[in-house]
Amino acid sequence: MKICFATNNTKKVEEVAAALEGLIEIVSLRDIGCQEELPETGDTLDANAFEKARYVFEHFGVNCFADDTGLEVVALNGAPGVYSGRFAGEPRSDTRNLSLLLEKMKDQTERSARFRTVIALILDGKEYQFEGIAEGEITSSPSGEGGFGYDPIFQPQGHVRTFAMLSLEEKNEISHRGKAVKALLNFLRAGKF
Repeated sequence: MKICFATNNTKKVEEVAAALEGLIEIVSLRDIGCQEELPETGDTLDANAFEKARYVFEHFGVNCFADDTGLEVVALNGAPGVYSGRFAGEPRSDTRNLSLLLEKMKDQTERSARFRTVIALILDGKEYQFEGIAEGEITSSPSGEGGFGYDPIFQPQGHVRTFAMLSLEEKNEISHRGKAVKALLNFLRAGKF
């Protein structure tokens, strides 16, 4: 089976392709000739994921899935949430987003947070949704060279290392995206669509 992953983020494509273990062929937006930035105007993760997936399905006619992920920090009342990618404004910058979050958290003792991923799948015109959550906390400074986004300051529950310190395989086992992808894969394996 071949499905388009509706994202321009090559790190996300790597993570998902690794998690799918070659059972499904992932094609990129570039592979289907999509050069434009996908719309993300929703005020929830679910709305953004479906907006991107519908855009690809309607304009390119291919089965696809899209995701949206947010980091929800308890001390910040769930922020940055749906605005995680542009927390520090445009143009998007992982470095500026991470710095702004650490600045807002510098005097906070409550450091609980969670990553939440929503995957919207459109298969032969039918829509399906999958979700994954990783609980953890925000560290006081970045650690690790791997991953992307907020990974250097997110320490998953039950671990002493940040996401950025884990190998891709270790991260996929416990991450929000890894859990959502497993739910997607189990659904596709079952073939009940």
